[in-house]
Amino acid sequence: MDQPKSYRSSFILLTILFFLWGFITVLVDSLIPRLRELFTLSYFQAGMVQFAFFGAYFLLSIPASYILSKIGYKKGIILGLITMALGCFLFYPAASYRVFGIFMLAYFILAGGITILQVAANPYVAVLGSEETASSRLNLSQAFNSLGTAIAPAIGALFILSDKIKTKEEIDALVGVAKESYLSAEASAVQTPFVGLAIFICLIAVYFFFAKLPKLINEEEKSTYREALKEKNLMLGVLGIFCYVGAEVAIGSYLVNYFLDMNLVSIIHENGFMKSIAETLLNSGLAETDDKAVVGVFVTFYWSGAMIGRFIGSYLTTIFNPGKVLSSFAIITICLIGVSISTTGLISMWSILAVGLFNSIMFPTIFTLAIDGIGKLKPKGSGLLCTAIVGGAIIPPTYGFLTDNIGFKWALLFVICCYGYIMYYGYRNSKKQIEI
Repeated sequence: MDQPKSYRSSFILLTILFFLWGFITVLVDSLIPRLRELFTLSYFQAGMVQFAFFGAYFLLSIPASYILSKIGYKKGIILGLITMALGCFLFYPAASYRVFGIFMLAYFILAGGITILQVAANPYVAVLGSEETASSRLNLSQAFNSLGTAIAPAIGALFILSDKIKTKEEIDALVGVAKESYLSAEASAVQTPFVGLAIFICLIAVYFFFAKLPKLINEEEKSTYREALKEKNLMLGVLGIFCYVGAEVAIGSYLVNYFLDMNLVSIIHENGFMKSIAETLLNSGLAETDDKAVVGVFVTFYWSGAMIGRFIGSYLTTIFNPGKVLSSFAIITICLIGVSISTTGLISMWSILAVGLFNSIMFPTIFTLAIDGIGKLKPKGSGLLCTAIVGGAIIPPTYGFLTDNIGFKWALLFVICCYGYIMYYGYRNSKKQIEI
């Protein structure tokens, strides 16, 4: 049944939500290099930032669905937005007092709000129009989610990584006004973008309070999580989501440090084409720009590749079996990481950035394969799959731990194992026909 045209504005607002949580999720990555120097963290400790962020998915996904069943999806969206705004506002005292624990708490609260939105926004997008175009609307919203992840690194490079960051020893060497001035500037670099986001999120929450939204059909009461846990392909898909999210975030979180470890800054300075790309994206010369921003701006290509690949992949999965497409993309990803491991310089850089292009279709394809054919258990299956996003909390710090001990190149073998499982899952479902 077609929904009234008045719901078009609601769809636009919901799509903005997809954009927001994609943008904020990747903006977290921009803080990792800065926090590592300010708090003298190891790569493992820096990876714990992602643990706080994605751990919320594991702890709150199923409780969020329970809360939404009690208060309704509209109020749930407002609750998610308010929670997100609170997390963003907490960056202000965290930056002022330079307390790493408050940063971790802020990330957790921020992710809690995004978790509630994940559960609430997807079904709303599905009902804001005819059933025949539901898939198209979801793909469009997810594309804007990818747009958010694509531009976040550039914004992070401009507002969070652009100025020169002093080491702990250099900060300790400062005295009096000089030290206070530096610490104030450091706080502002983090506070300004996140406080701005908090205000914007609050405005969206106010709009949703007055917005007219359709009521959703409740899931069938007879389905249980115990039944869902018995579905083998669903549970294999849960592991697939765990591996995918973890691998994607692990690569994205450490790209800046990986590039610095390969001494790519000097290569970018010496290469006219690469230098012009960096200066264009940063809108400034490289001489006065911090090294982390110089390489960090190229992370944009990793996340923008995911956005482009989603459009391409959505077409490919209509003419080829989704399982075969998933398996093929995983194989290509493994080959690209292998190239990055075995080479240096720009070849190593661009091969790892190209992984983003083939990451694109993995989440929606694994998700669709996992819930196909389980009937009334689909809502419960969706909850379990959303919980598996906790892979973004487990795999990045594990990768960071391996990096601390064996280096970036060898640690990437661990990420290859994650994509190896995704390749297997795609192959296992390669003869499966998706229900429309």
